[in-house]
Amino acid sequence: MTGQTEGPMNRRNLHERLRDQIGQDIVAGRLAAGTIIKAEDLRARYDVSLSVVREVVRVLESLGMLRPVRRVGLVVLAMDEWMLLDPLVIRWRMTQAPARQLRSLTELRVAIEPEAACLAAQHAPAEAAEEIMRLAARMRSTGRNGDVESFLEADVAFHRAVLGAGGNELFAAFDTVIGEILTGRTGAGLMPQYPHPDALQWHFDVADAIGRQQSGRAKEAMYKIVAKADDEMSGVWADEPRGPRR
Repeated sequence: MTGQTEGPMNRRNLHERLRDQIGQDIVAGRLAAGTIIKAEDLRARYDVSLSVVREVVRVLESLGMLRPVRRVGLVVLAMDEWMLLDPLVIRWRMTQAPARQLRSLTELRVAIEPEAACLAAQHAPAEAAEEIMRLAARMRSTGRNGDVESFLEADVAFHRAVLGAGGNELFAAFDTVIGEILTGRTGAGLMPQYPHPDALQWHFDVADAIGRQQSGRAKEAMYKIVAKADDEMSGVWADEPRGPRR
């Protein structure tokens, strides 16, 4: 990063690169929990200006990864303090510890999404149910054509729509997490070019059940989707210990 000017675009790029580098260093343990550092140390380590360091430190403080201690410096915090469902933290963990991150997020999906589909069948407005059906149809066509990018876009939109359709604001807020899970899975090469026909049909079943207000059927079909994802990826984390959070 040496010698780069700090115009608006360069400054934003420097900020994002430094933010991601320090975040990944904390996630990977290169900056271990309990380590005490100073802004000047970070400036020298990453070769950027102190003003950029301060901006990035504020972001990492908001994510629970750094804590300023007066007359001491910045303390690197353990995972127990992190905002684990923030998209940035999810992305960094997907980069540095993909097996553990995918397992945790997939298990969370299994717990949340079937219930969200059940609520959507009970409470979704007609226009929301119609949009979910359109997205299921788009998933079917792009999946059969092997268009991975377009399928991912439709898949993310489908699951976000279901999460938001039931009127539960906490389920709706989970939509960014779903986007990171599905994008991370595809980026890790864990999504086949041609999705399994059963998975395509189950998305269609969820949409149809929501449109018909069949909550039990919607919940069952969504469970099949997330359970299959769990089964398909289980080999990725088969040797990953559970143990204390790190």
